[in-house]
Parts: sequence; C-alpha cells; structure tokens
Amino acid sequence: MSTPASGAPRPRTLVAGVGNVFLGDDGFGVETLRRLTREELPASVELADVGVRGVHLAYELLDGWDALVLVDVTARGGEPGTLYLIDASAPGDRGTEPVPLDGHRMTPDAVLALLDTLCAGTGAAPPRRILVVGCEPACLDEGIGLSPQVAAAVPEAVRMVTELVRQEAVV
Repeated sequence: MSTPASGAPRPRTLVAGVGNVFLGDDGFGVETLRRLTREELPASVELADVGVRGVHLAYELLDGWDALVLVDVTARGGEPGTLYLIDASAPGDRGTEPVPLDGHRMTPDAVLALLDTLCAGTGAAPPRRILVVGCEPACLDEGIGLSPQVAAAVPEAVRMVTELVRQEAVV
C-alpha cells in the first residue's frame, strides 16, 4: 500500500474491466481497461481485466480494497454509447435477491449482491465505495469489436475512471 507524506496509507482502489470480447459491445469494460493501462494512475490503483471471470472478481474483492470501480456495459434504456456513473456503495444498492453460487453466472451484479455475505463469512470488509462506469450497448450479438457508438465512448470512459481514481487516492 502506498503512503503519502503524511504517513497515512492511501486508499487502495481496484478498477475491474468486465465483459466478453466475443459479444460485441460487451467488450466495453475490457477495452476501456486496456486503454487505462496507458494512463498514469496513482500507485494505490490496480487494474484487473476480469473479463467473464466473476468468481475471480469475488475473491479479489475480499483482499481489502477501499474502493472498487467496475467498468462494464449497462443497459438502462439510453442511447447507445451513453455513459453512466452509478454509485453502488450502499449494501441495498448491490441487490437483495438471493444469488446462487454458480461460477458460470457470476456477473458483476451477482458478485455485488453476494459481497456482504462473502465478507461476513471471511471477516473481510467490503470496499467502502463501489462505483460502476457503465455504457449503454448498441449490440451484444456474437462478434468481436465494439459498435461505433460504444467505441466512441471509450475515451470519455477512460477520462471518467482516471478522474475517479485520482479523487479516491486522496480521500
């Protein structure tokens, strides 16, 4: 953990790119994370290409993160390429429906819904801030490559995430 001049440890932030690159715009999170690797980010920030491995994300979240930024497609009914910033920090914001432990269906919302249960069982603390940078998809059909609308949103998503993690590093 990095330590600022004051001697207090900096908050640790995990940025997780989520999605399936073989399903068109579902690769948004992975592509945004790939581009984030070119950015100069605080030392307290770690990037993780989660892809479709939700179980890995669940285990990673038990490692004492102060903040989590998920980057994924988020169908909310807007125009394709629309970016959303969603605060899912409160336990009620992470879903209340019981989610079966199925390694093949551990989507980000399922992981977040299970987070408090996983933490209670292990003694870990969930991240105090959970933010989702989501993008409205145009096409989730089989195929590699983002739609033009979603591809055009990636640079702004990179800017959003970079700004968020810089804010979290000083909190």
